Amino acid sequence: MIVDTHLHLIYRGRLAYPWLSSVPPLDADFTYDLYEREARRLGIVSALHMEVDVAPDQIERETDFVAELAGQGGSLLAGAIASCRPEDPDFAAYLERARANPFVKGFRRVLHVMPDDLSEGPLFRENIKRLAGTGLTFDLCVLPHQLGKAMALADLAPDVSFVLDHCGVPDVKGGGFDLWKEPIAEIARRPNVTVKLSGLPAYGTENWTLEDLKPYFAQVAESFGFSRMVWGSDWPVCTLGGGLSTWIGATHALLSGVSLEERSRVLSGNARALWKI
Repeated sequence: MIVDTHLHLIYRGRLAYPWLSSVPPLDADFTYDLYEREARRLGIVSALHMEVDVAPDQIERETDFVAELAGQGGSLLAGAIASCRPEDPDFAAYLERARANPFVKGFRRVLHVMPDDLSEGPLFRENIKRLAGTGLTFDLCVLPHQLGKAMALADLAPDVSFVLDHCGVPDVKGGGFDLWKEPIAEIARRPNVTVKLSGLPAYGTENWTLEDLKPYFAQVAESFGFSRMVWGSDWPVCTLGGGLSTWIGATHALLSGVSLEERSRVLSGNARALWKI
């Protein structure tokens, strides 16, 4: 059974997504019903919604809307990783509201499309430290050259659990293995960082194969082990690299040489423990 820790839902009639117009293949409605039909057939038993970088004034509205979807009988939705702005003065008040909402399991601030120094601001760092003791995680979505910034955050807040999205966003298509390998090994030395096995198909060529992904999987497995690895679909972004079924098939192939216990940890156990779902 699989716990999907990285599901995006897009409802353009309910929320504003400023970035969608720049990615035409994703500029469409990707609804829960569309996801659920395929997900259940593939063994997904629960999912965490990952924020979709909505307009800043709609951040809490997005969480409320996803919670509304989760309230429907038999929903796979078990919680949300909500958007946040640690660089804003009102973050502390926002954090308190989120802590009172058991549906919120963690936060993410998209960093890979932002200036590299955003996470170095004093207020940003002070607010990240506020997560200590809350049980709320912080997802890191950074490019390989920004992994040093991610390490700095992990060192700054050793009592906060960080989740490194998409294996650190390697440039699979451009053959960026060597530039990515050492920073991945280095960030894995932080015990408060978990890696998310997600995103790889979207970073490959149009005709990527399992052989293209194997070195990246092998490196994250060697660096993090299987007790600090969770799985995410990155749906609907994964449709850019073959779709949900293709990515799950590739995942099972990548894990084929792994023990049943370790495979179970990656696909569900670690996520259940980390987010109490």
